Amino acid sequence: MKCPFCGHENTRVIDSRPADENNSIRRRRVCDECEKRFTTYEKVETIPLIIIKKDNNRETYDRSKIEAGVLRACHKRPISAAQITQLVDEVETEIFNREEKEVPSAVIGELVMDKLKNLEAVAYVRFASVYREFKDINTFMDELKKVLK
Repeated sequence: MKCPFCGHENTRVIDSRPADENNSIRRRRVCDECEKRFTTYEKVETIPLIIIKKDNNRETYDRSKIEAGVLRACHKRPISAAQITQLVDEVETEIFNREEKEVPSAVIGELVMDKLKNLEAVAYVRFASVYREFKDINTFMDELKKVLK
């Protein structure tokens, strides 16, 4: 590791400890040349996940978009913040377990709907009405009939 102060290439690690809830390692280093100390962080390199939208545009994965959609669907429903967080965590785990670099947004939408269907019927129908872009009352009623079965 190159010293940020003098540019010398020989530095030593004098202390290592977990950081960021065990997601990285904090290392204290000392330069063999100027003897100044500095800190580095080591973390696992992750490949960014790309989401393929309905119009075939691509964008990087953003957890907050899933959270926002679920929060809107669960507005004024008897669902706790912990339940919402758990649902989003489960969806995110399933997405990343696919080990694909690109995932269609339709896959994410279906995962969210499956989880919401098991959590709360009204939230599920709200999410489905936006996600599936119901055009009229008949398509809405068809989805309601599926829930009532």
